[in-house]
Amino acid sequence: MDCVFCSIVAGETPAEVVLETEALLAFLDRRPVFKGHVLLVPKEHHVTLPDLPAELRDPFLAAAQRLATAMVAGLGAQGSFVAMNNTVSQSVPHLHCHVVPRTKGDGLRGFFWPRRPYADGEPAAYAERLRSVL
Repeated sequence: MDCVFCSIVAGETPAEVVLETEALLAFLDRRPVFKGHVLLVPKEHHVTLPDLPAELRDPFLAAAQRLATAMVAGLGAQGSFVAMNNTVSQSVPHLHCHVVPRTKGDGLRGFFWPRRPYADGEPAAYAERLRSVL
């Protein structure tokens, strides 16, 4: 299997990890909508939400809830955008939940997600800010 998220989970591909449990991993998106954009994945390879085993549903949602809270507490965002695609528009065929910091007037409209790159050194700083409140 050639899955970039499985490679991140295995430690073969570097990522700025912000949250890790026995079954889940959350890390910064390399092409964030806004800086601090996190992807939450199950460590086991499951392609879509319907494929997620029942025993992981509550931990997955609880982790997404913690990350949404961290957007406000750690990054000073006013709220967050939380989304998952299933097959259609799913850029990586491994279940992932986007948790994106939001601020009123930030310009995000509908489902067009412009990407904003990090400057050198910024990913580690954003990841640390989120880890510190998680």
